[in-house]
Amino acid sequence: MSIRHLDALFNPASVAVFGASGRQGSVGATVWHNMRTGGFAGPLYPVNPKHASLDGLKVYRDVAALPEAPEMAVICTPADTVVSLIKALGARGTRAAIVVTAGLNAAQKQAMLDAARVHTLRILGPNCIGMLVPHLGLNASFAHIGAKPGDLAFVSQSGALVTAMLDWAGSRGIGFSHFVSLGERADVDFGDMLDFLGSDPKTRSILLYIESIQTSRKFMSAARAAARNKPVIVVKAGRSTAGQAAAASHTGALAGSDAVFAAAIARSGMLRVDSLQDLFLAAETLTRYRDGPTGQLTVLTNGGGAGVMAADAAAAAGVPLAELDDALKTKLDAVLPANWSHANPVDIIGDAPTSRYVAALEALAHDPQSAVLFIHAPTAIVPSADIAQALLPQISAMPQRMLGCWLGDQAVAQARQTFRDAGVPDFNTPEEAIRAFSFLRTYRQHQAELLQTPPAHSDSQTVDLPRLRGIVDSVLTSGRELLTEPEAKEFLAAAGLPVVPTRTVGTEPLEARAAADAMGYPVALKILSHDITHKSDVGGVRLNIGSAAELTEACLAMLARVREAQPDAVVLGFTVQPMVRKKHAHELIVGVSVDPVFGPVVLFGDGGVAVEVLADHALGLPPLNTPLALAQIERTRVARLLHGYRDEPAADLEAVAGVLVSVSQLLVDVPELAELDINPLLVNHEGAVALDARVRVSAQRPAGAANFAIQPYPSELIESWTWRDQPVVLRPIRPEDEAQHRRFLEKLDPEDIRLRVFYSRRSIEHSELARLTQIDYAREMAFIATRALPEGGEETLGTVRATVDPDNHTAEFGVIVRSDLKGSGLGHRLMSKMIDHLRARGTRRLVGTVLSINHGMLELARALGFQETDNPSDPDDHEMRFVSLDLQAPKPSAPGP
Repeated sequence: MSIRHLDALFNPASVAVFGASGRQGSVGATVWHNMRTGGFAGPLYPVNPKHASLDGLKVYRDVAALPEAPEMAVICTPADTVVSLIKALGARGTRAAIVVTAGLNAAQKQAMLDAARVHTLRILGPNCIGMLVPHLGLNASFAHIGAKPGDLAFVSQSGALVTAMLDWAGSRGIGFSHFVSLGERADVDFGDMLDFLGSDPKTRSILLYIESIQTSRKFMSAARAAARNKPVIVVKAGRSTAGQAAAASHTGALAGSDAVFAAAIARSGMLRVDSLQDLFLAAETLTRYRDGPTGQLTVLTNGGGAGVMAADAAAAAGVPLAELDDALKTKLDAVLPANWSHANPVDIIGDAPTSRYVAALEALAHDPQSAVLFIHAPTAIVPSADIAQALLPQISAMPQRMLGCWLGDQAVAQARQTFRDAGVPDFNTPEEAIRAFSFLRTYRQHQAELLQTPPAHSDSQTVDLPRLRGIVDSVLTSGRELLTEPEAKEFLAAAGLPVVPTRTVGTEPLEARAAADAMGYPVALKILSHDITHKSDVGGVRLNIGSAAELTEACLAMLARVREAQPDAVVLGFTVQPMVRKKHAHELIVGVSVDPVFGPVVLFGDGGVAVEVLADHALGLPPLNTPLALAQIERTRVARLLHGYRDEPAADLEAVAGVLVSVSQLLVDVPELAELDINPLLVNHEGAVALDARVRVSAQRPAGAANFAIQPYPSELIESWTWRDQPVVLRPIRPEDEAQHRRFLEKLDPEDIRLRVFYSRRSIEHSELARLTQIDYAREMAFIATRALPEGGEETLGTVRATVDPDNHTAEFGVIVRSDLKGSGLGHRLMSKMIDHLRARGTRRLVGTVLSINHGMLELARALGFQETDNPSDPDDHEMRFVSLDLQAPKPSAPGP
């Protein structure tokens, strides 16, 4: 991750165009023309050894001839010149370059990056259209059309799409803060752009066109940070599942690359749409309606047909229409004619005068939980503009609950503009309005998952790590990757998962009968072979065997079927297990596979032998916790059955979520885990149990925390410390700490809070607490000191937090201990732990801003080796002091004897 010198790329003081030309139709001529006519205010230098002047300006021969180092360069010269130009520009002091040039081979691209890295020169491209920053008049591209200033940022992997989108957006008056073509992304990529645009004050929403992602953890970290600040909306091209066909598990076959990408978008708080038109529709809607209610929708219309269209679209999109209660119907009866619809959509009839619109909307305004979609078809009764003007006071008071749909064109243009000026999003058709509302619902769900705070769990499953390691090592040592069914069941049991008892026997029916007699009938019989992956496919499963005679017949028949279907398979014997009979049970699947881009993924869905045909499943990126697991379950159709219906009781969803969380933890504990299927996972109102499992491990270690797209909780940083003769735990903060962190803040004196975090209130909102406790460990760290309470649980004594810039160069810290524990050494110990952690991750510098009157903090900083200076951003500010520590400086040697 890096945003270093991206300011030079997107807000350069001066620009040089290499390959600038007057030859019509050439890339160099087009870029030069766009730069000259765009309105860029800084110095602009054409560079081309074949010209002496261009458009009345002196043309420079090379980098050395330029009167100054251009802050940014645009390179339109042949591929074999690019590396030498980057070397010369970097040495001269240029900080950014756009390499429009196409055709660089792999060696040239690497040489270009190596030359740029020495001088931290940033590169956009190669093989890109370039970029536009309209509010600066900066058009460093060879696009055929410019862009209007606005507050949407558009970043595209496709150059051809850039030019088409500029044309399309220009005809609709859509403006941009930035319009960027990434090209081959040799340096600047989607992660860099999200980091830069996420904190850019001129960008209201970020729009991405993505074909592929290269560095998933960088992308996810940047996306999660940006999505907390503003809407990020994505169009993803390519829905291929190529590469999945060879997977040995059902999960591997179901978890296609596009489905994994969709799961990543959901986990990061972004919104995915299917078309470029929807991209702008979603951006407009999220910007105007981001904080409005999305639970249900009430449609108010003067046309029954338009209302029916809206209702049909809502049903198709899964958008619930609000039920009108008796009190609301009474209010509407009082102001509407007797033949109004008496249902939602609320049809106030086509002959409605202005007063009827006002009265109907007034009645609907008293339900703050429901959004209102206003649909109007123009009539000769009242001009549309008059209706909009009459409704203006009401919609101005509730713009966050209103959506507008004025059907028509010129006849409703003024009315539509009135609504827009009041901040109400406007749509051309009822279907478009419903689609936009469904985007809002999806976006809100993703944001909730991004900011959720799971409860603490004291009854988590016990994991037997030595037993897990023994199973994995034994399988890999034997030269195998697939575990037998008994090994897979033991593997799950060691992970704390509920499994059905399983006995392994040889091929003699008498052994199977002895096992069945011991456990009791009925039983299930399954073939045992290293060579058979899907037992059902070869007739290797027989259920509900009720007697010894039936079991003998089943053994012999199964051996015959397997020998015929797969004659080369070596049959080791059978497994025998009791039939698990659960009333009101559902067969589910829980699985694991490894995506080549996003790493390990967890699958949940409807199970059984038809799992691939039904294809009812949802994917989640680990690490998972209970709220995330429950949200994943809700994204499936089978979830509706699990909630219960008629006489069917609701299934134990907490138990299912527990299985998902345990499987997620398995991916951390067992890096060798490559594929896993629990199918079926049998669940009812009493709990869940795994009836069958398939596990594949690999010496390549495709799982493990290092391969997660989202960095999991760093449990390796937990340590114990003896303080005042009592045990204290120093550990990274976690989402489950929200309630505990609230209690900690409530015990602080207001003055201590003011001295350390510069505000005086002790109360803090859930959203703020979530941001403090649910952190991205890849770019932020917070350690807390805790001790056990006599009545159980624990309390927080102090905390230290450091936020690292995307370049891992500078971290800014804050530290605070409970007010009654000041001067106890806790602050020094917490700061020391943070300093050690940042040093280990390669951070260069640790800085902080301290009030001058905070003598305790300044003394602590001096004791830890910090340097103290005036506030660098305002040297005349004597109320603040700035402290900094060089983390990578050699430690002073110990004094001699």
